[in-house]
Amino acid sequence: MRRMRFTLALAAFLVGAAVVRSDEITDMRRPKKLIATGWDKPDTVRLLQNLEEMEKRPFDGVVIICMGEIDAKKRCSMRGAFKNEAWKREWFQPCVDRMKACKFKRFTDNFVTVGANPGNVDWFDDDGWKQIVEHWRIAAWVAKQGGFKGILFDPEPYHKPYAQFRYSAQAGKDKHTFNEYYTKARERGRQVMEAIVSEYPDMTLFCYFMDIICSTATGEKDPRPMLERLGYGLLPPFADGWLDVMPPTVTLVDGCERAYMFNSAMQYLESALMIKGACQELVSPENRAKYRAQVQVSFGIYLDAYSNPEGSKYYMKTKLPSRLHQLRANVGTALRVADEYVWIYGEKYRWWPTPNKRVNEQSWAEAMPGSEKALFFARDPVEYGRKQIEERRKAGKLANLTRNGDFGSDKAPAGPGGVQEDWKEGGCPAGWHSWQVKESKGTFTWDREAGAAGKGSARAANVRNGCFIQSYEVKPGERYAVQAVRKIQGKGDVRIRVRWQTPDGRWTLETQDRLILAAGPRDQWAEMFGVVEIPETVGKLVLLLGVSDQESAEDMVWYDDVRVYKLE
Repeated sequence: MRRMRFTLALAAFLVGAAVVRSDEITDMRRPKKLIATGWDKPDTVRLLQNLEEMEKRPFDGVVIICMGEIDAKKRCSMRGAFKNEAWKREWFQPCVDRMKACKFKRFTDNFVTVGANPGNVDWFDDDGWKQIVEHWRIAAWVAKQGGFKGILFDPEPYHKPYAQFRYSAQAGKDKHTFNEYYTKARERGRQVMEAIVSEYPDMTLFCYFMDIICSTATGEKDPRPMLERLGYGLLPPFADGWLDVMPPTVTLVDGCERAYMFNSAMQYLESALMIKGACQELVSPENRAKYRAQVQVSFGIYLDAYSNPEGSKYYMKTKLPSRLHQLRANVGTALRVADEYVWIYGEKYRWWPTPNKRVNEQSWAEAMPGSEKALFFARDPVEYGRKQIEERRKAGKLANLTRNGDFGSDKAPAGPGGVQEDWKEGGCPAGWHSWQVKESKGTFTWDREAGAAGKGSARAANVRNGCFIQSYEVKPGERYAVQAVRKIQGKGDVRIRVRWQTPDGRWTLETQDRLILAAGPRDQWAEMFGVVEIPETVGKLVLLLGVSDQESAEDMVWYDDVRVYKLE
């Protein structure tokens, strides 16, 4: 009996705790963020100087270069962290001071870059690795003290003939087997992670790529013979060493740089599955649970592929109206599949001022008109839609495509096909018609008295399942904002459903219906707002103002101020 009382009390506590937690939740969406990086990466000086303008771009964070100030003239860059050279923490204090001076409003997720260059330190060089580990420790300290999210690690070798993660490039390859290097790389990974967490125990370590770069070594009973032949064969054991010692507060990000030329949802999905699934074969069994819990999937977008001329090695093909449409689609897909981050990498043009002479003077917005809007839309379609509506309203260019969307008239313009749907006594508002399931005996009428703006509204009562309907001719790739307000009396539920028809009026792509709900008290006018992009093969957008689960004529719902806006 005593055990039963304890069990019941525990259950009651857990239920109560769950209620409290659910009440505290304000946004259950997974955050999705765009991170800017590339040849125009700013240092801390340019970041502080240009922050206000930089935060107008469509990003949630930026990758920066930290330059240590050795003396009045001499500098050292954290991108050159893999060398046998002693650094002093105070060299980077000016970087920290400038980072702290930045008053970020939009850039919430910023990263300090660390590179694997020059990469001329052999893995068995204890003195050299003592310095490399200290460089990582200083980088973590800078990121933490500067209020950044963490470190962005670029494993790529840029100083030939050195290549830190290729076995054949190691100075001691004639003395040590690959398996010995494999073991030593894991040891160095542990040392690096211990240094990182000593300064920043809850950081995000973002890598342009991690184990995905060696995915061809999966499927083998022993992946090491394959890793021995790969250009980054020592990267998986190095990362495995991270996993050995990192606490649950650290997040790793596999940035999947090979996504540069991905051009379909399947490519993103397959790579996400590879990172989360098969790449575990490159991780020690004891670390796989930690890997599954703490390694995120990310993707890189190579902007130059969308601006390069046809015939270039990196030229993004498309079946959409333009490569700009393809950019928007690919970034949107990448964000949908990624755990949190998608990084945007550009070389030829710039988002902000840079002294890099390899970068053209033109901005990306100038070189590829519409690219900025494409990224804004992919990042957050709803935010983009609201901003567009406000801008066009101020410019006097806002056009509502609904016919009698304010329910203020007994006449409406003709819809698709030239059909005029004027109001008839007891029927739907002008310009609208209705549908309900056979067993439903509800009414769909024009209420001239009850309206959010006093002009009237669409009213439905006693509807088991049905809707008011209006359709619009559209083209694939176009984007629209849908807006309305609703009020409910008694029982029942409401939702706007956007559906699709082919140009000849056949229903299509039911799995891509879009539902729009209201957030607000049932007995008050509450807004419903959503943004949609027209899929391929679609010729008509069908707007359904839905009603369901009403039980009597006293159960009513009103819709008003319905708007459909075409976005740029």
